[in-house]
Amino acid sequence: MDFINRIPTHMDFEGQARAEKLSRIIITLFGAVGLIWGYIIQQFSQTVYILGAGFVLAALLTIPPWPLYRKKPLDWQPVKNNDNHPKETSKKGKKNK
Repeated sequence: MDFINRIPTHMDFEGQARAEKLSRIIITLFGAVGLIWGYIIQQFSQTVYILGAGFVLAALLTIPPWPLYRKKPLDWQPVKNNDNHPKETSKKGKKNK
């Protein structure tokens, strides 16, 4: 179980942008090739198969958080202790008139 908890499951913002751009390029390229090939052999099913293969390839390359998508993590501010501030109470269920 400890092995599973050590698997990184995040991408940084630049990695997300890179993954989205790559997936759009792959799907567009496979769609164009599939359309041309399907037109040449007059089989629309071949167009769909090629586009499907592009989708699977794009998913395998862009959905998992590969190290190339985790190069620039954000530097978060340290957590501040808010013991000095009173907690706000919520007034659920009460109607304001």
